[in-house]
Amino acid sequence: MATLHLVPVIDEGLGNSTYLLDIGQGRALVVDPERDLREVRAEARRLGLTVAYAAETHLHADFISGVRELQHAEGATVLAPEAGPREFTHTVLHDGDTLDLGDFTLQALATPGHSPEHLAYLLLDQGRIAGVFTGGSLMVGTAGRTDLVSPDMTVPLARAQYHSLHRLMDLPDDTPVWPTHGAGSFCSAAAGGERTTTIGRERATNPLLQVSGEDAFVDALLGSLGTFPGYFLRLGEINRRGPVVLGATPALPTLSADRVKELHEQGAQIVDSRQPADFAAGHIPGSLSIALRPVFATWLGWLADPERPVIIVRGADQDPEDIVWAAAKVGFDTLAGELDGGFPTWRISRATAAGSLIEAGGMVSGAEASAAVIDIRQASEFAAGHVAAARNVELGGLAELLSDLPAGPLVVMCGHSERAMSAASILERAGRTNVTVLNGGAADWAREAGRSLETGL
Repeated sequence: MATLHLVPVIDEGLGNSTYLLDIGQGRALVVDPERDLREVRAEARRLGLTVAYAAETHLHADFISGVRELQHAEGATVLAPEAGPREFTHTVLHDGDTLDLGDFTLQALATPGHSPEHLAYLLLDQGRIAGVFTGGSLMVGTAGRTDLVSPDMTVPLARAQYHSLHRLMDLPDDTPVWPTHGAGSFCSAAAGGERTTTIGRERATNPLLQVSGEDAFVDALLGSLGTFPGYFLRLGEINRRGPVVLGATPALPTLSADRVKELHEQGAQIVDSRQPADFAAGHIPGSLSIALRPVFATWLGWLADPERPVIIVRGADQDPEDIVWAAAKVGFDTLAGELDGGFPTWRISRATAAGSLIEAGGMVSGAEASAAVIDIRQASEFAAGHVAAARNVELGGLAELLSDLPAGPLVVMCGHSERAMSAASILERAGRTNVTVLNGGAADWAREAGRSLETGL
């Protein structure tokens, strides 16, 4: 029996796990790699491994795949499902196919649902089940969403997902389950931070496996789905055609303030990655605030226009590599550049704008106490607990709902302040004034107001 050396490389922002498996003789299998391979490669170097195989469970919609990067740089053999044919060299696996990896054998299991072509991969050690890579089929406490292909496929794929999960339930209870999607993923992750599980645990506790019958499963799965970023509808096709191989870290050229102004006037977008307090203290008029943190890629992909150049304004302490790789993960391969010297260079001789950031106490008893409150969190977050009289307008849909917002002063809030500052910058671009951002969340308001939060929508 081989020793199982499996390393999960977790992207906290996108909510996904890439798995690096030592398959013997200095070689590795990587399952569902993202385009930003810095940590995967660091783990491989640490273990003295070269990536020999890069397997995909499905055509990913939430990130640009890294399989072509591994194929190009390391000669990795790409393994992929039969359906959804990719337009680059790969080895097609069908249901039941097996592949000798060396110390282990990989067996493909058709598990359509999250996508039509979805495969799970059973890992075998001398015929014994060592675990199963379930991608976006069976996940911790839930299953992958089925509404990413087309509206007319949502219910048929949900029915397929039902049968796929029950096929996986034929595995022994002690089988380790290694999903790709997890907490934080818009591909339908349940609450909680655990990212791996077992067949037996899911059989006993997964709510979707406690319902009776296929129709009840479909209703439960579809009823749990929230909104998702619009870029999900375009990345799958990029992954099918084959993403551009970047090789090295994408460049982020420096741009003078004059050049930034010129490009902005020509339609370029300015994305300010500094933290909310810095943005509030001063920023370039018309810029979009997206604070650099693990979820930067998600909100860049959701809020920025992929058809227009993007200029970055970052803090001196922010690593440009983190910015360009986050952008590349959601299809922004080439950024126009960054403001040379950052915002301090701009403010020397050019017009600036400022925002308003208040603590919870000011929202309770200060001048903003009478302002309309807009909570821009996801509906599920809002339903779990929100300020009385707050209105829920999700950040991802804010730009389409500007005319529906009440006139007059607004207080915008989220869980901390990052998303709320993004919303404030969108409102500023639309000409709204008297917009204040809460530096905190609903719990801070409740503590200051001495009141309980309301629940439900």
